[in-house]
Amino acid sequence: MLENEFTIGNMAEAGGVKVQTIRYYEQIGLIPSARRTAGNHRLYTKEHMDLLKFVRHSRSLGFSLDQIRELLALRESPGGNCEEIDEIARKHLLDVESKISRLRELEAELQHMVGQCAGGTVSSCRIIEALSDHTHCIGDHHHSGD
Repeated sequence: MLENEFTIGNMAEAGGVKVQTIRYYEQIGLIPSARRTAGNHRLYTKEHMDLLKFVRHSRSLGFSLDQIRELLALRESPGGNCEEIDEIARKHLLDVESKISRLRELEAELQHMVGQCAGGTVSSCRIIEALSDHTHCIGDHHHSGD
């Protein structure tokens, strides 16, 4: 093992992910396959580590694996126009803003529902009543895709 090579355990620890995550990223092509030792152990390079950190950071910001795959492909042309990268990030931002809006609606609905509950018995529970009959709700929150 060379000085700039890492075992999968080292990669996982440094990248803040599980070993299985690295194997998965390798399997789906986000990270190239590692060099194998004579004992068939994976050895990763600094480039692998940099890719893993890029993917991990992108995932922590909520980018999908497909979006990350696109970003990685675009990253391979450093002299290219970043318009497509900007478009991916802007679309993701709009998706996040939409989710936040829906979550605020759900928060208000749940606050209303909980505020209606006076304790008592299950048979007179306002929460069960609201969950059983949507007309007791203050808004339309049927966005979940159920």
